[in-house]
Amino acid sequence: MPNIMPNISWRLALAGVAMSTVLISASVQAAPKLESKDVMIPSGDPGIELFVRNKHPVGMQKFSSDRILIFVHGATYPAETAFDLPIEGVSMMDLIAQRGFDVYLVDVRGYGRSTRPPEMNQPPEANKPITSTETAAHDLGAAVDYILKKRGVSKIDVMGWSWGTSIAGMYTSEHNAKVDRLVLYAPQWIRTEPQAPAAANAPPLGAYRLVSKDSAKARWLKGVAEDKQATLIPPGVFDAWADATWATDPESSKHSPPMLRAPNGVFDDNLKYWSAGKAQYDPGKITVPTLLLHAEWDADLPSYLAQAYFKQLTNTPYKRLIELSEGTHTVMMEKNRMQFFHELMGFLDEEKPLALK
Repeated sequence: MPNIMPNISWRLALAGVAMSTVLISASVQAAPKLESKDVMIPSGDPGIELFVRNKHPVGMQKFSSDRILIFVHGATYPAETAFDLPIEGVSMMDLIAQRGFDVYLVDVRGYGRSTRPPEMNQPPEANKPITSTETAAHDLGAAVDYILKKRGVSKIDVMGWSWGTSIAGMYTSEHNAKVDRLVLYAPQWIRTEPQAPAAANAPPLGAYRLVSKDSAKARWLKGVAEDKQATLIPPGVFDAWADATWATDPESSKHSPPMLRAPNGVFDDNLKYWSAGKAQYDPGKITVPTLLLHAEWDADLPSYLAQAYFKQLTNTPYKRLIELSEGTHTVMMEKNRMQFFHELMGFLDEEKPLALK
């Protein structure tokens, strides 16, 4: 299928914190009321259930395929505490639902409120890495099938962040018929920088890892100029996000300081594929409209990865790459989040070419 509308866009997120506050306040005041529901759904594997949250305007029960969106998280943190974290009174999930969308988030096994595999109740070194990208794509598929049945539609929009772009990309490449449009926020792709040398006595990668709040803050601000750090994250947001995130792990408080458990399947896949010069799946098999969102200060997955991934999308009916300025890997929760929202909704709200309807 040819690319009939290829497009690379570079957006300068010039709106500052004050403008963002005005936009959010106006949105909250004019927004419809939302209803929210949390459910646990079967994964298809014995003993493993997945946490799914749904938000939509009160009273709405019928939605077309292009007005239903599911979000899947990245390698370390659950979906709920990023996608549905209220910032100045409203979350990204709220903002999308307020536009008349039926919005979902899912945590794959080992994350958030989804079932933690039994290996996570043992010392990490006792088992091999768990929750691979392939397993996570299976879990995303279980959530998609749940929504398709619930809403009586044949396909929906899918959005992944960071490692979630590999989860969503792999799933879509194998199930295009179930995906209306694909959004990849901070896409993962083959790395070209040299791998850091492994320590001579480094232990094998365990089932999961432990993450502290301090290391999360340092990772968030990595690569941001010192004079830009103070205004990047809205006041109180980091602490609110960290407290909510670590609270999803019932074992976190047993450590001092609190430590979040995160499966290591993603790191194992990275060693076998992305850092070894090999793709884990073929983006050329994606045949649905696709949006890539990225921010210039993303130190986790730099801009060259998004640009290289964009070139691999050879069979999408149309595609778009948007780079936002003054944002990191976590731009969705930063001062320029409304620029992120504007570009996302520009893609989700737009009319498709007649040939694709």
